[in-house]
Amino acid sequence: MTYTVAAVIGLVAAVVVDLFVLRTRLVLGRVFWCTYPIILGFQLLSNGILTGRGVVLYDPAAILGTRLVHAPVEDLVFGFALILTTLSVWLWLPSRSAGSADTVEADSTRD
Repeated sequence: MTYTVAAVIGLVAAVVVDLFVLRTRLVLGRVFWCTYPIILGFQLLSNGILTGRGVVLYDPAAILGTRLVHAPVEDLVFGFALILTTLSVWLWLPSRSAGSADTVEADSTRD
């Protein structure tokens, strides 16, 4: 499997998790898209440093070949998937634990 295929699979999985599994729907909100350029800027900075100095190397046969700030464009896709999944879980967890706390509280009032 190439890095390109893995990045696309990661992107599709992240969007499915956001929209259908956790239902946080971040990709449909304006706030996400207004703040994503901040994350993207730091991603390009760190990717540029790591790939430009040779800390991270890519097999040319596993990527498309197009680079942005020394890093393959697949890094942007993969990074987007990681950020989206992390933020979706971050938003979902408090609602899940709040629901659990309500259940525990309701159960304790029955005694």
